[in-house]
Amino acid sequence: MNMKKANPVGEQKSFLGSFFKLSENNTNVKTEIIAGITTFITMAYIIFVNPAILMQSGMNSQGLMGDAAVKAGISAINDPIVASVFGATCIAAAIGTLVMGLYANLPFAQAPGMGLNAFFTYSVCLTLGYTWQQALAAVFVSGVLFIIITVTSIREKIVDALPQNLKLAISGGIGLFIALIGFKGGGIIVSSPATLVSFGKFTDPHVMVTLIGIVIIAILMSKGVKGSILIGIILTTIVGIPFGITHLQGIKIISVPPSIAPTMFAFDFKGLLGLGKAGMVGAITSLIMVVLTFSLVDLFDTIGTLVGTAQKAKMLDKDGRVLRMNKALLSDAVATTVGSMLGTSTVVTYVESTSGISEGGRTGLTSLTTGVLFLLSLFFVQLVGVVPSEATAPALVIVGVLMMGAVTKINFEDFTEALPAFFTIAIMPFSYSIANGIAAGIIFYPIVKLVTGRRKEVHPIVYILAALFIIRFAVLGE
Repeated sequence: MNMKKANPVGEQKSFLGSFFKLSENNTNVKTEIIAGITTFITMAYIIFVNPAILMQSGMNSQGLMGDAAVKAGISAINDPIVASVFGATCIAAAIGTLVMGLYANLPFAQAPGMGLNAFFTYSVCLTLGYTWQQALAAVFVSGVLFIIITVTSIREKIVDALPQNLKLAISGGIGLFIALIGFKGGGIIVSSPATLVSFGKFTDPHVMVTLIGIVIIAILMSKGVKGSILIGIILTTIVGIPFGITHLQGIKIISVPPSIAPTMFAFDFKGLLGLGKAGMVGAITSLIMVVLTFSLVDLFDTIGTLVGTAQKAKMLDKDGRVLRMNKALLSDAVATTVGSMLGTSTVVTYVESTSGISEGGRTGLTSLTTGVLFLLSLFFVQLVGVVPSEATAPALVIVGVLMMGAVTKINFEDFTEALPAFFTIAIMPFSYSIANGIAAGIIFYPIVKLVTGRRKEVHPIVYILAALFIIRFAVLGE
């Protein structure tokens, strides 16, 4: 990063310089564009991984869910719904990132979030039994709710209510859960009637390609290579050719952007409100749980990213708050709402934005560059079909590693903080549900505080959330 090349006079006279206030932020057009490209390269893996995860929720023309969708070899090439998800992913990421750049003038990029797409697929659809149309409706509701709590004081109240250690545990738990999905998707971890889970066969070509992919990305990450995950996915895809895992027949590098009609406005609000194994009460309780999880995880993931990266880049005001924080949060909320309309899971602010900021990005011009690159990605839809699940599975494992870093900040010396945090982290992968992990943490937190005479440390909102989760388990029985 070379800030000495900035030309305050020249930047002030140009349109981009005046609009994005480049000179005030001690940066220039070249630095911002390079930073935007860096951010895109670092997080572009999501355009490959997101459709691969969401198709398992039934978002494919065959309606197959879970492993059945993976085994069927469904791809964006031959499936209009998966192709639509690819398009929705690119457009939602572009819109969210452009809004962040043009409205908030901040160098943060947005895209459908890892963890929340897993929650969408594995918890909401596969575990709770919602259809993907109903799940999209829940995402839309959470987006609207997020907009409301952002423009009111409710946002600050919720942020202040949840204890810091639980917020960190949620991030760490999602990381472990995502890693498990990657291990399972690559065949490294398989089910076992004797031990519940076990190693897969390491002589299996699918497992071998997945392991090679993990090694490739691990080496790249260790050496600090920009875009390690994306490069790793590409190299693993190439490695899969001689193993018979990657198929290249009839592939066009550049193609017409896919239609997003199959998933656009595909909401099922009637089904969302009417679903429930225990009648209307169960349906409403389940719906509240789903919407709250979408909203809270998005909220805290975004706040954590903004605060963490802003501190590193010294983009704080005199009171230590992130510059234009409310605009950033509103941009995130709008992106989630628009993303659900297009046909994808919750859009979040990406921690990979740090890579662009590390290259000198300080304004919305960085985000503008990243957003434009996401739009250009629409012309490469057929490449998504080339990437096998064995190439995206390593990316899930590595992303899990990155998210687990939050655990190091948890106060395990205080048992009343450690127990709820542990349950949050452990229950997510062990029950294959992000929602269950969050619920466990929120339920146990007030219990251990009450019995130790420390009830004043628990915010009233936490009691309310704990009661809602208890009702959910009591009514639904799961």
